[in-house]
Amino acid sequence: MSVFRKIFGSKTDASKDKTDEKNQDQFLDSSSLPVDEAFTINFNKNGGKFLYCENNDEVQSFLENIIEENNWDKKKALILNKHLKEKFKSFKFGSTQKTKDADFLFTSCESLIAKDGSLLISSNQIAEKKLVDLPENFIVFATTSQFVNTISEGLQGIKAQSKTKIPSNITTIKHFKANDTNDFLSYGSSTKNLYLLLLEDL
Repeated sequence: MSVFRKIFGSKTDASKDKTDEKNQDQFLDSSSLPVDEAFTINFNKNGGKFLYCENNDEVQSFLENIIEENNWDKKKALILNKHLKEKFKSFKFGSTQKTKDADFLFTSCESLIAKDGSLLISSNQIAEKKLVDLPENFIVFATTSQFVNTISEGLQGIKAQSKTKIPSNITTIKHFKANDTNDFLSYGSSTKNLYLLLLEDL
C-alpha cells in the first residue's frame, strides 16, 4: 500500500482526524524515514500545500478546486513546459507565455527532494527565468517516481535523463511561507505560494 494512502487515506476514509498525525510528525526524525514520508514532513514544514492523487481524474479534480478556491478561473497561467501544456490541453484556463501577464505558474519539476522538502527545477520548467521574476503563485504537477533523497541524487537524475543536452538554470525552491522572506536564512531565495499535485505512479 502507498504510504500516502496511509497518511491521507482514501476518499472513503476522509473523516480521519489529521490533528493527531500532525502532532506526531513534529517528533519524528525525517532522516530515518522512507523517502516519501520524509519529503511529506519537510514539505509541509516549509509551508507547501500538498494534494495526493491516486489517478489522473483526481489530478484534474484537485486542479479545478485550486483554481476555484483562488478565483483563478478568469486568470492566466504561465506554462513554459510544452509537455505539461500538452498533457493538460483539455483543461480550460487561460494560458500565456509572458511572465508579466500571468497570475500563476503551472509547471512540473525535476525531482522532489526528501532531505529538505524542496523541489528541483530547471530550464525544462522555467526556461531561463529567475524565480523572483515568476508569479507568486505556483501549481506544480509531479509523480511519486520523482522522489530522491538529496539534491545530489536529483542532479544525477537530470544528467542521466539528458542524453543530448543538460538543462540550464537548475535551482531549488523550498520556501512556501510569506514570513520566510524576513528570515536571514532564506536570504536570496524566493518565497512562493505553492500547491503540489502529486500523482501516484509506482
